[in-house]
Amino acid sequence: MAARAEWDMDAFVDALDAERARLDLNWYDVADLLWQQSADLNAVLPGHPLCGGAVGRLRGRGATSCQYALYMLRWLDRPPEDFLTGASSATDDPTLPAAGPEARLRWDLPQLHDALNRRRNDEGLTWAQLAAELDCTPARLTNLRTAREADMALAMRVTQWLALPAARFIHPVTAEDLAAL
Repeated sequence: MAARAEWDMDAFVDALDAERARLDLNWYDVADLLWQQSADLNAVLPGHPLCGGAVGRLRGRGATSCQYALYMLRWLDRPPEDFLTGASSATDDPTLPAAGPEARLRWDLPQLHDALNRRRNDEGLTWAQLAAELDCTPARLTNLRTAREADMALAMRVTQWLALPAARFIHPVTAEDLAAL
């Protein structure tokens, strides 16, 4: 099995920290800017899931959810493939879709699961065989069908196995879309 590019959390946090420093912001300012990207949407939704302290502790955690990472990727205006340890296996354009202030970007994990399951079937693999190839448990893969969250490293490992850009599974969503989740 050839080595696949992997999500590089340190490179992601380095880019986030460099942009924070370039703009002379603290992590709480960054969290507010991340949140304000969807100002119109946020005005009609309760809550504020972005905490400057949590954003600042990403390096120490060494991981993030794929949904949480989208706030930061959108702010950096960079696709997840920019933060892989090697060249992406995807040949399509990795540019993230645009989202205005009325929307936020979200991974469609059931769509990712469907693509994964189709390819798994085409390859004649069981979930256990595929999980071994992707270095995770079968449950982590099958749970994508109903998941709202997944860790970014797994999501990128799946897109790399599919040889598709992450953007294929990322869409802008509005308040109506989020209410249906």
